Amino acid sequence: MTLANFAIRPGRPSPLGATVDEGGVNFAVFSRHATKVMLCLFDEDGHEHQVIRLPEREGHVWHGYFPGMKAGQQYGFRMDGPYKPEEGHRFNPYKLLIDPYAKRLTGHPEWNDALFSYKPRHKDKDLSFNNADSAPYMPRSVVVDPTFAWSDTDRPRHTLENSVIYEAHVKGLTAGRADIPNAGSYLAMASDPILEHLNNLGVTAVELLPVQAFLNEKFLLDRGLTNYWGYMTYGFFAPDPRYMQGSDIAEFQQMVQRFHSAGIEVILDVVYNHTAEGSEMGPTLMFRGLDNASYYRLADDPRYYIDDSGCGNTLDFENPFVIRLVMDSLRYWVEVMHVDGFRFDLCSSLGRTRYGFERDGPFFRAIGQDPVLNSVKLIAEPWDIGPGGYQLGAYPAPFAEWNDKYRDQTRQFWRGDRGKVADMAARISGSAQFFDHEGRSATSSLNFLTAHDGFTLHDTVSYWNKQNLANGEGNRDGHSNNYSDNMGVEGPTDNPAIIAARIRRKRNMMATLMLSQGTPMILAGDELSNSQGGNNNAYCQDNEIGWVTWPDEEDPFFTFCQQAIAFRKMHPLLRQKRFLHSRQRLLDGEPDLFWRQVNGEPMRQEDWDNPDLRTLIAEMRMASGTPEYVQREGALLVVLNRGAELEITPPALPAGEQWVRRFDTSQEDAIAVTQGMQVAANAVVVFSHEK
Repeated sequence: MTLANFAIRPGRPSPLGATVDEGGVNFAVFSRHATKVMLCLFDEDGHEHQVIRLPEREGHVWHGYFPGMKAGQQYGFRMDGPYKPEEGHRFNPYKLLIDPYAKRLTGHPEWNDALFSYKPRHKDKDLSFNNADSAPYMPRSVVVDPTFAWSDTDRPRHTLENSVIYEAHVKGLTAGRADIPNAGSYLAMASDPILEHLNNLGVTAVELLPVQAFLNEKFLLDRGLTNYWGYMTYGFFAPDPRYMQGSDIAEFQQMVQRFHSAGIEVILDVVYNHTAEGSEMGPTLMFRGLDNASYYRLADDPRYYIDDSGCGNTLDFENPFVIRLVMDSLRYWVEVMHVDGFRFDLCSSLGRTRYGFERDGPFFRAIGQDPVLNSVKLIAEPWDIGPGGYQLGAYPAPFAEWNDKYRDQTRQFWRGDRGKVADMAARISGSAQFFDHEGRSATSSLNFLTAHDGFTLHDTVSYWNKQNLANGEGNRDGHSNNYSDNMGVEGPTDNPAIIAARIRRKRNMMATLMLSQGTPMILAGDELSNSQGGNNNAYCQDNEIGWVTWPDEEDPFFTFCQQAIAFRKMHPLLRQKRFLHSRQRLLDGEPDLFWRQVNGEPMRQEDWDNPDLRTLIAEMRMASGTPEYVQREGALLVVLNRGAELEITPPALPAGEQWVRRFDTSQEDAIAVTQGMQVAANAVVVFSHEK
């Protein structure tokens, strides 16, 4: 095969990355401290056949244009500059580097000593210099024309108050389905059976665990394991090839289009806090070799990295080109790949400067002013492991936040922990103490019972202790305090009473989630009673442990989840943007929230302080100040009973009006209408004020 040798023209410094047009391809890459930038071109077999120096530099962007080059060209960069780790510089021209803006990659790095800029096992460690060529072990970046023939289907654009989010793993949701072609792929994720399942369940969005290209860490491969979850990103623009059937990024676009045609949004879990290059002892894949001192936050001794992620490094969000990279990446996924929002892993790291976490820091200011990004769903994981990293409630609008207080305190309440009624009251009413400031709405609290990180819902009611030996870390990894309850037997059981108690607990917890103010998220498989065998850290389990197990026949719990979600959608009172603060309503003089005792009397402080209280009764109405154009309804009386069977005294109503039982977790059919004000032991009941 005859390969063309391309001439070079000056080109332009923007946009960054490889941009194809009718005449050729423009390349632009940032490096402040490099002394020479070389573009390396490869044939389809991965052989390097031309190395061209980019002579043009504008500011800190190196660029060049190649007439006649087309989409499909494989390439990478080599950078020359100082190799002085003690000063923060780690340039090594023997290392082939991924373009940070690459839209497609040919595969994944293959572990070899050549990937490291230093000589592994050398007495000087990372201060040594490694002149082994890494190209044979590195994926190539690929020039892509990402144009896609999108259908006329509009984005669903569900508001947060009308959203039910479903956290799922692209491979894990479908790998166990022999009836789905290409199981474990982007195309399988949006196959007819999955879309039908999600529509029947009633969710409005899928939140996908990381799909940007990520690394399999060597220590996992050495154990015969792999990086399943994907929180080791090295390609912020490239869909991970492991989920493709072929090599065309259009497979991802097809998945998004099919989700949209089913009325389901796509939210991506993105990892911009750190990269797959790890600590100073990690490989050189992209940023470390492009300009280590610019991309990463370095310690006072610049040989080392600030590590607020626990993964070896932290990107520097005070550097304008890091901000630009992340903003360009986010806009690409919205404008070109048509996703509908993002969940930011360890988001506190994105708000860090040299002064600590800043809710008005450079990243948040950039997001806030961007007309593309401030109109999509933005969800923060509001913590990292750095100083002052726990920042629940501290994020600016329009961010929603994963509310781990909701998860923990809901589990504690239903487990029967003493003194948890007041906490549960705060959680079901929107966690206002965290989120009701600076015009934020009640939907800012993203409520969840379980997520990828931790027990599944079924395991939460089946295990006291984590069972993580399969991870190869002696059961030391994963959280030890899960606020779980095995109900009498650790793990699976044939005991009918324990099975019934576990089912009731799951129903009560799912009902609580759907009756709470805020934005609910459920973990894929919870509706199917999926178990991970007690493994609460399945990050490396790309197998039956981590995959969703689909039952041979429909799990009755799935029907219950359908009913709970449908009940939430039926009642705008449960999906309010305004917080409920027991304020009087001009409409009828009634408070929008009233906490009652079982005898119907108002809750007193001594009642809230009673550690043996087991029942929470909330009389809810549309919030004070709700505009007339918002859909209205009468009051709901929500009863969460962790105690014994009881009969409540309801608020008095005018003649001809009544309280009607509309939801009851103790009934096989939770939405069957029954009479009386009795509440079974360990049950959730909702009564509706009706005329």
